[in-house]
Order: sequence, then C-alpha cells, then structure tokens
Amino acid sequence: MRLSDCYNFHDFRKLAARRLPYPIFDYIDGAADDEKTYRRNTEAYDDVDLVPRVLRGVENIDLTTTIFGKKINMPVYCAPTAVQRLFHYEGERAVAKAADKYGTMFGVSSLSTVSVEEIAEISSGPKMFQFYFHKDRGLNSSMIQRAKSANFDVLALTVDTITGGNRERDLRSGFSIPPKLNMSSMLSFISKPQWGINYITSPKFDLPHLKDYVREGTSAVTSIGSYFTNMLDQSMSWKDAEKLCSMWGGHFALKGVMSVEDAKKAIDIGCTGIIVSNHGGRQLDGSRTPFDQLAEIVDAVGDKLDVVCEGGIQRGTHIIKALSNGAKACSGGRLYLYALAASGQNGVERALSLLKEELERNMKLMGCSSVNMLSRNNLKFRNKI
Repeated sequence: MRLSDCYNFHDFRKLAARRLPYPIFDYIDGAADDEKTYRRNTEAYDDVDLVPRVLRGVENIDLTTTIFGKKINMPVYCAPTAVQRLFHYEGERAVAKAADKYGTMFGVSSLSTVSVEEIAEISSGPKMFQFYFHKDRGLNSSMIQRAKSANFDVLALTVDTITGGNRERDLRSGFSIPPKLNMSSMLSFISKPQWGINYITSPKFDLPHLKDYVREGTSAVTSIGSYFTNMLDQSMSWKDAEKLCSMWGGHFALKGVMSVEDAKKAIDIGCTGIIVSNHGGRQLDGSRTPFDQLAEIVDAVGDKLDVVCEGGIQRGTHIIKALSNGAKACSGGRLYLYALAASGQNGVERALSLLKEELERNMKLMGCSSVNMLSRNNLKFRNKI
C-alpha cells in the first residue's frame, strides 16, 4: 500500500499501522477503558442525516471561516497533539508546513517535539499553542512567554486532563516517551526498520518546552497518563484559568469543555472561544460526544464565543454536519496523525487535500456555496421526535 492508494481516513490509518511499531500506533489509535466514547465520537455523526437543497448556483464554493480573529481557508484545522516526532521524524515541522500550504491553523502542544520558535519560523499562518497547567509555575510562565514572543495567535488551555485517562493499550504495550523497548514490543520495533533508522539518525528526541524544568519525557521515561497525573496541577480552578487568560492578553480558549454551564463560565473569565472536546475519548470513557453536545452549547454561548467542535471527525460530511449544528470550525488530531505517520509532510498534505475536495464536493451537493449558508435546516436527526 502506497500513499497514492490512500483516499480517506481509514486508508491512512492502515498505512500508518504498516509503518509504525505497534506501541506507537496504538498510542495514536487507542483511547480510555473500553474505548466506547472513542467509537461513539464518530458514530454520533451517523445519527443525523443531511437534507440537501438543489438549483442554488454552486459553481463557486467559499470554505473560509474566521476563528480567534483569524481567517482560515477551510473550516477545519490541525489540533494540537503531543510528541509528533515519534510518529514520523519530521513531526510538527511537517504538519506546520502542510497547514500553512492549505491556509489553516496549526495547534502546537505543550508536549511538542519542535519548539514554538521554530514553528513560527516555518509557518506564517495562524497558530494555536495548547497549554497544560503544570505544578511548576516557572514552567507555566516560561511556556506562555515563549508562545507570546513567537506571536502565536491563540492560547488554548486544556481542561480535561486533570488526571491521566486509563489507556489500557498503552499499559499493555509499555508505551513511553522516550520510547523504551520491552520483551513484548521488541519484535514490533525490529519489524519496522525504516521507522527505527529514521528515529536513530534524526536529531535527538526531546520536549523543548519542558526540558529545562522537568526530566519526565525528556531524560526520564514516562507515559502520557503518568505525566498528566503526576506533573499537572490537579488544583487548577476557574481562578487559575482567569489569571492565565489575563496573563496571555489575547485570544484565549478552553479546550475540553463539554457542558453548557462551563461554556457560560468561560465567557465570564474572558475567553474568546471554547473547544468542545472529550480528548478523542482518551480521558473519560462514557463521556458524551462533542457533536451530541454541540447544539445546546452553541445555543447558550455561540453569539459570544467561537465554538469549535473536535472529536471523531473522519469525513467532510462530518464537518458539514458540525458546522450546520452551529460550530464555527472543527479540529482533529487523528484526522492528520495517521497521514503524518504514513508519509510525513506529503501524507498530511494529501489528507488535507482530500478533505478539502470532500468539503467542496459535498457543499455543492448540499446546495450551499459558503459555510455561512449551513444551518440546522440542513439536518434531520433520526431519533429526535
């Protein structure tokens, strides 16, 4: 199977599975507990049907939207995800360049393997810095200042990782950062020699935003779940979020909001946006899906905040459904991570290109020439009386 044989999310996933050692593939692919929320995130989109209109003059399609004060050329962006150089030696560099090419936003994680300073040099497009609230206040201040100095456009505080989710695939495989071989995973690493060659011959793996403050994930081995549980501050409160918002002084979002009550509080502390997300089903299994919560949240705060829908998106029609339900834009991680693992920058570019083609084609089939024309009149929920 080659990159040219990939035409959708599932194709990229298959190619990624062929190219990654299984502990690393399972880190991308897995979720919490029984992974019910992970599956349900996508299945939720199947519970609503699209109702197209015809004879509407759709020869020219405008996919642009504005979020966090920045215009993007397609209503979906690359969500921040950790340790991307584990998946492909180009890592965040590849994603930044691909996002820049397609005129969309790129989110950089606190646990990224490329610094905000380098990403700023690579990409002239809109950029988000995803922020984890650590116990070490010096580290917190350092990350905010670095992102601010690198002229990032929005700070997104992740609020749904107060402790690590129970990611049993990672426990079974022994996944860690940096990678550590054990008896059960050794054969998998040996059977993927190209990944190993690229990993060994590339510059040393580290977490540039953390390495001067913590050893975990850099010189000391840890799992992502352990990192969340031990390094992040479980006392984080609304007062802390409000202080961070004030300290940042620009567009500020909460990532991981799932309730109307919390969405309203986000307005009170000065947020300009929220990302409706359950962390890809990787934290609380049994959580409601972002798409299922979207309409209620949009109705409550959508005129005061930019509302982004994140989770389970695999198709252009999923994006159209979320936008029709009130989201200003969508974002995804696995959406591009499988493509990154499959073929670096070329993979991410192909994934974004196919998604853009899907959006343009399906917008025409919907009879909508711009995303502003999408509304709930386009949707019919099957189980709704």
